[in-house]
Amino acid sequence: MNALTMPVADGWTIARRNTLKIRRSPDLLGSAIMFPIVFVLMFAYVFGSVIDIPGMSYREFLLPGIFVQAVIMSAQITGYTLTLDLQKGIFDRFRSLPMAPSGVLIGQTVSDLLMNLASLVVMAVMGLIVGWRVHTSPSEAVLGFGLLLLFAYAFSWLTAAVALALRTPESFNNIATMLSFPLMFISNAFLDSSRLPTPLRVVAEWNPVSTITQAARELFGNTSTAMKTSDAWPLQHAVPASLLWILVILVVFIPLATRLYQKAVSA
Repeated sequence: MNALTMPVADGWTIARRNTLKIRRSPDLLGSAIMFPIVFVLMFAYVFGSVIDIPGMSYREFLLPGIFVQAVIMSAQITGYTLTLDLQKGIFDRFRSLPMAPSGVLIGQTVSDLLMNLASLVVMAVMGLIVGWRVHTSPSEAVLGFGLLLLFAYAFSWLTAAVALALRTPESFNNIATMLSFPLMFISNAFLDSSRLPTPLRVVAEWNPVSTITQAARELFGNTSTAMKTSDAWPLQHAVPASLLWILVILVVFIPLATRLYQKAVSA
């Protein structure tokens, strides 16, 4: 087995292991799905009655943002699972095996991608129940979900790097919560970011969550010509900007996470 195929083969082995672990611990998947469902119900039926989106239903505006929130929360399970494995000494067993270091992380992120897929399916069904609809072609809708999954995969590598730097579940949960909430709420995920005060509006316009959310809205047809259009480049070119964000995250955090993993197992 050569240096290229070994990480892939090892990654597939780890992905199968982690998938079986999710089946035995369904609470991991349940927590990633239930929290966004609560947000759907709360925003759609509580805040939706007082939030006005020109030219469209607030629920259709909301659901792409909820999709992004769901994949971010599901991707955080990557980091949490890695810290648990570190704490239990699982990686010490991997170190004794002829296994590529990147294979462990590939397997972890791929298995969490499958969990993100399940989360998105549940969210889409929930969205259809509360009134969300796709107004574009099937191919554009598939591209929209594909973009969300690509972002989820990239974000999993980011959370893996953070987890391997912190190494404990408690520290990771605290930092992940502290980072994810500003990312979600200082964005256009739940409201029209053009209504924010100028400093927050600028942050929201260049927030990757806003870019991915806007791209999803365009691909699902959940936009309105009556809404004020931002002049910020990422929102004017949401789909290519989203792909650029995904590429940057992967280029930065795949080698960083791999290096941190090697450091963690050699300590």
